[in-house]
Amino acid sequence: MIDQSDNVIKLNSINRRVFILAAAKVIILGGIISRLFFLQVKENKKYLTLSDKNRIREWKLPPIRGDFKDFFGNTIAGNFEAYQLHLIPEQVENFRYTINRIKNILELSDNQFKRIIKKQKEIKPWETLIIADNLNWENFSKINNNLYDLNGVKPIISISRNYPYKENYTHILGYVSQANENDILSNEIVKEKFVQGLKVGKIGLEKTFENDLIGSNSIERYEVNAYGRRISQLAYQQGDKGKSIKLTVDTEVQKLANKLLADKSGSICVIDIFTGHVIAMQSSPSFDPNAFVFGISQDEWQLIRNDPMKPLVNKSISGNYSPGSTIKPIVALSALENDIINPKFTINCKGHKHPLELYGQTYHCWKKEGHGYVDMREAMKQSCDSYFYEVARRLGVDKLSETAKQFGLGAKVFDGLFSNEKNGLVPSTFWKKNALGSNWLLGETIITGIGQGYIQTTPIQLCLMTAQIANGGYKLYPKLLVENTKDEKKDKFVPLVKNPKNIKFIQDAIFSSTNEIRGTSYRSRIDNPKYQFAGKTGTAQVKRITERDRELDLKTSEIPYEERDHALYVAFGPYKNPRYAISILIEHGGSGGKVAAPLANTLFKKIIDRHEIRKNYETNKYLDI
Repeated sequence: MIDQSDNVIKLNSINRRVFILAAAKVIILGGIISRLFFLQVKENKKYLTLSDKNRIREWKLPPIRGDFKDFFGNTIAGNFEAYQLHLIPEQVENFRYTINRIKNILELSDNQFKRIIKKQKEIKPWETLIIADNLNWENFSKINNNLYDLNGVKPIISISRNYPYKENYTHILGYVSQANENDILSNEIVKEKFVQGLKVGKIGLEKTFENDLIGSNSIERYEVNAYGRRISQLAYQQGDKGKSIKLTVDTEVQKLANKLLADKSGSICVIDIFTGHVIAMQSSPSFDPNAFVFGISQDEWQLIRNDPMKPLVNKSISGNYSPGSTIKPIVALSALENDIINPKFTINCKGHKHPLELYGQTYHCWKKEGHGYVDMREAMKQSCDSYFYEVARRLGVDKLSETAKQFGLGAKVFDGLFSNEKNGLVPSTFWKKNALGSNWLLGETIITGIGQGYIQTTPIQLCLMTAQIANGGYKLYPKLLVENTKDEKKDKFVPLVKNPKNIKFIQDAIFSSTNEIRGTSYRSRIDNPKYQFAGKTGTAQVKRITERDRELDLKTSEIPYEERDHALYVAFGPYKNPRYAISILIEHGGSGGKVAAPLANTLFKKIIDRHEIRKNYETNKYLDI
């Protein structure tokens, strides 16, 4: 009995153990099956997505920037295909080996190689490293032929900025360059669309209209193997190109302005006196904006930056200059409008022998022997300083200031279109008390009357002033952008003068200055009525003329460049039916009559010849709508 009982006990023990093991197996197997079911069915989408993320890669490309076009639809800032070489460090098995292979294939210099290594250390492992952003076709082909040994390297055809007219549009358009940290942080749209190699506007209209021009990213999806090597492209989502912007500028006139300013420092502006369209606005010297697209070298940058003629400054809107005698039409008009004098008011200009003396100061006329007896028209024709000293004295600076501001001086012309546009300065008694804490002096009124002293203007302001004189004294709003609709919003004709006869008289006086004997720009006249124009010269001092300077009476070429007067000229034409106004400034050019005015002769011929072409183009454009 005892032996049998022991056997039963042993058997029961074995059975329990088998049962426990079997149960354990069932539980474990059930757990495995349950887990597999969970992974394969319940979590199918999740792990399929994770698998796809390892298998499928997404490449975001820089957006295609919108174009700038001139009035006739010519592309003045566009795009071209650029061959680039990209690399994502974390996708490369052996970065050092790969980068050395690229160096040998492209024959990179040691400095170029060091810059690439430096850039690689500055970015995250998953960010795109741009090895080259503008390869020639030969090197691009070499890379493609060696892709089997360049794991993670991506040769791409990208779109980059191009300025076909080079320095002709630099100061209007500005330029684009690689987006930096400040560009990204200061603009949410740039931040959202940023990829390595993104170019953004740095100055000019490129910067102003960044959000309109930038476009949207293209996205490329492709499959890779276990080593991250590309197998096939799965999808390509084309981004939208940025908005194209059309300007009022005529490229042919703009190019001529650039040519006329060659080897000079200065500005030429042209405005349609009725539409306000800016036909040309060139600042010189200029530079090729294409040099900045892929990054300018340090040597090139220093040459531009340290050039004494300051090519980086847009002199048309940022240069503050004394207007000199170009202000005299406004002085005369203000005196007439305020009934201070009439056109027949006469003085006797005796030149240097009998200057105006006031509180120990002497005020000379520019003409040594004097002009004799002159009325307003004759004084305008010969630009007699003595006459305008007396007119300004009787008028007072506050009345002159009011008229000058009405005609566009002392305020930005483009209302925020350019971040670097200057206001200029039209002084008044209140301004001096508020800004300098001292009272206005009569002598300061006298020199303001000939465009010297505190008064400062930009060339585009002088062009606007002249345009409003030419159109009969009506408010004008200069435009650089062409409206996209057939019916442009018409600006109301707001008169700036009380008596139209006064503006007619000023127009005639300016005509005499160019087209009658003894006129200061008589040698630059055009007799043909088709091209005939009326203009006023100006010579702005950059330093005070001493008695010794007057005695030496040096020629311009004998004076140090930085001490020479600025040469100015403003004009409108054709005289009988005015349509365009211009301003010309030549820094340190000397006499306005000898240096600036002759350029107007060539300029008006081109402008007026282009007028019919412009008119016909506009008519045909509206007929096509």
